[in-house]
Amino acid sequence: MWACTFGVLFALFLAPGSRIGGCEGQLSNDTCRNETCGRAFDPYSPLVLCSSLPDAFVECDGPADFSGNASQAELLGYGCTKFGGTKYEEVQHTKVQCRCLPDIECYGDTEFLRGNEPCVKYSGYNFLVAFIYSVLLGFGGADRFYLGYTGHAVGKLITLGGVGVWWIVDVALLLSGHLTPEDGSNWDRYY
Repeated sequence: MWACTFGVLFALFLAPGSRIGGCEGQLSNDTCRNETCGRAFDPYSPLVLCSSLPDAFVECDGPADFSGNASQAELLGYGCTKFGGTKYEEVQHTKVQCRCLPDIECYGDTEFLRGNEPCVKYSGYNFLVAFIYSVLLGFGGADRFYLGYTGHAVGKLITLGGVGVWWIVDVALLLSGHLTPEDGSNWDRYY
């Protein structure tokens, strides 16, 4: 036994790739981490389930966009058919595709689905900027240009904010949450 242990150490550090007689099976370069090779999970081993690794050791993609393709999202079991929402109840939640970082040893598949991520996307629109544009330059359609409503913005510019009425209505719509970015994204967070 000791001869094999020292022989294994010799093989690892001094002569990589060499074989040691009588010690077969003790020096293993096995990368199999799941049941496909007959390996069973041992809860007392130092290997943690890959899907249970902390977020610091895992890299996840954003929510998959299946807008207009609900059958694909249903078939795969994950993905968003609608993004955004102003209230928590309006926002869909989904699992996301994750993978372990390189050189992290764990048990199970290194690519897996995880979490209950909100179907929210951010495009760089800031509520405070939109509100300042609406109050100070709303008569010229600056708020609508900023939010991506170019056609409405041109009409608002030509009519000088609908002679002030459209300007006031847009400030109220913005404050009530009914005027949001045109692409359906949510407001960027401040933190």
